[in-house]
Amino acid sequence: MRKLAEAVSGFISRENLLNSGDRVGLAVSGGADSVALLRLMLELRQELGVMLSIIHFNHKLRGNDSEADQNFVRELSREHQLEFVCESGNAARHAVDKHLSLEAAARELRYEFFLAVLRDARLNRIATAHTQDDQAETVLLKLVRGAGTRGLAGIYPKLAVERSSADELHGVRLEKFIVRPLLDVRRRDIELYLGGLGQSWREDKSNRDLRHSRNVVRHGILPRLERNLNPAVREALAETAEIARAEEEYWKAQVAQLMPKVLKSASSVSGILDRRILSAQPKAIQRRLIRAFAESLGFTLEFKHVARILQLASEGRNPQSVSLPRGWKANQIAEGIRLQRSDTPPISDYEYRLLIPGRISVPEAGRSFEAVLVRPTVESAYNLDDAIDPSLLASELRVRNWRPGDRFWPEHTKSPKKIKKLLQERHVTGTDRKRVPVIVSGSEVIWVQGFSVPTALRSRDPKREAVIIQETKLLE
Repeated sequence: MRKLAEAVSGFISRENLLNSGDRVGLAVSGGADSVALLRLMLELRQELGVMLSIIHFNHKLRGNDSEADQNFVRELSREHQLEFVCESGNAARHAVDKHLSLEAAARELRYEFFLAVLRDARLNRIATAHTQDDQAETVLLKLVRGAGTRGLAGIYPKLAVERSSADELHGVRLEKFIVRPLLDVRRRDIELYLGGLGQSWREDKSNRDLRHSRNVVRHGILPRLERNLNPAVREALAETAEIARAEEEYWKAQVAQLMPKVLKSASSVSGILDRRILSAQPKAIQRRLIRAFAESLGFTLEFKHVARILQLASEGRNPQSVSLPRGWKANQIAEGIRLQRSDTPPISDYEYRLLIPGRISVPEAGRSFEAVLVRPTVESAYNLDDAIDPSLLASELRVRNWRPGDRFWPEHTKSPKKIKKLLQERHVTGTDRKRVPVIVSGSEVIWVQGFSVPTALRSRDPKREAVIIQETKLLE
């Protein structure tokens, strides 16, 4: 048991994950990996000179089992006399609201919680229980989906929370980090360690659900690779990640040094690279310069897009322009290669009937809309502030794009406002503004995308049915 603690201590020191005096929040879900993280850090606490707390996020995905996980972790904190910080969120609802996979939604909520905890001056590190097995699974998934060295770098041992992303990361200061002390440890060694301590843990049945791609890799693909090709395949994939991280650090420095020489101009909607200087660089640095340039403009490129842009950089070759993700385009011009937002063709007016209850797809808005009848006191999964009294509505609604002269009465305002002005206040402009859908009852606009239902239309009687408007992104 002590051997594993020494190995973890060595990894922490080698990767400079923790310093004496650090206040560390241990992310404990109740599973074997996170419980081992807790027990190992308790063992190393005095040696490392750190102060520990336990943090737990309840995703509300498994009903009573989720509550049992939370209670189990709370009891661990009491047993070891550690501060317990807990938060919960509805990952399933967040997935629907944000059009994310369940796994992505859970991760987003969890990391928002981590960052909120890091805002607290009492903590300056969050430690998660990612293992070498997690690293191997991540690298293999990224490789199969298509990844360069950046993707193959996998999970980083130490993740700085950077101020450059203040809007997303809540402005957490640079000296605060998310760290992974168990990234060099195999899951099988963790279970042996816990068994030796007589320490129990919680099993998450969803970890066996083969509908999730990571579980297919974990329980199917990697075991077959171990049996048939390489018994040490997990270690090999983890080593690949370590090599790739070092490569990326080198190339990041090279790109930062060369970019000012290659970049001729840049704004929020366009930028120009010097084709002559770009073409003089080795192919590897050309690709990285183009990718970094696109990221500075706010979007990412796949390998095929980078290859097409490089073709543009070869003077005299066709095509003279390339379509890129998120409405961007690359053009060959005299000064070099220009990336700019594409002009979108004008959008015609549209209008669809929406019955109550009923559902309609609106391709022009990229959304489907549903009028759902609910009882607010029973169906509490809905936001009751958006429950509309059906007696105030026509028998059928209409979904259409907003039009000049349309007015809407937002909550907390004294009178209706022109929708054009409301959208301007929210900086919705150009073709994006033209696409914004509204829902109309008779001649009254009762719903506008991004706004709450008017106070005057809300249901007042909890015993009566109410109408909820739901929108869902159409699959592309």
